[in-house]
Amino acid sequence: MKILVVDDEKLLVKGLKFNLENEGYEVQVAYDGAAAVELVRREDFDLILLDWMMPVMSGSEACMKIREFSDVPVIMLTARSEDADKLMGFACGADDYITKPYNILEVKARIRALLRRSTAAARPEKSRSLLTVGDLALDTEQRVVIRDGVTIDLTAKEYDLIELLMKNPRRVYSRENLMNLVWGYAYAGDYRTVDVHIRRLREKLEKTPAEPEYIMTKWGVGYYFKGESQPTI
Repeated sequence: MKILVVDDEKLLVKGLKFNLENEGYEVQVAYDGAAAVELVRREDFDLILLDWMMPVMSGSEACMKIREFSDVPVIMLTARSEDADKLMGFACGADDYITKPYNILEVKARIRALLRRSTAAARPEKSRSLLTVGDLALDTEQRVVIRDGVTIDLTAKEYDLIELLMKNPRRVYSRENLMNLVWGYAYAGDYRTVDVHIRRLREKLEKTPAEPEYIMTKWGVGYYFKGESQPTI
């Protein structure tokens, strides 16, 4: 597994690189957002640890640019702990968020959880490659959604979320359930993270996001997918 660590604090980067290489990861580093974007354009990474505040280009800007051409999992590292900042990080396309100062054991655990989910989800299914309902088709090999013949790229977490919902139509999931199942760990924080991802999915997949046909809300309970998904070999 190949990880890109991006932070302008060189001592911190050195420590992260040392710890992650001891875990068996291949690690590359960058010290500003612009350099990170160029690296991701040239090379394939399995995960990015991306600092929020950096010179030349901030982590949030870098994440948005990376999302234009890649769905590589991104964990945002930041000293900003306000809920609004966390939600902004997810809105920029980050898959997870860790506040500084952090425990290196927590960082490793988050990395393992995110890599485990992205790797498992990317594994092709031999029995079927498409799930279809209405004008939506979920390509489980390419990890994209096709709507009316147009391929829609999703971030890693957006894909994991819609795949779970489409594979379990009409089953209502609470936000806590979705955090545990999609993010892969018990999240003792703000479950509005799920709301942000649901909103982004509706903007990408629904013809009228304010009046969704597929990704529905069960008020006071959670979210569910409306309609029966049919496998296509």
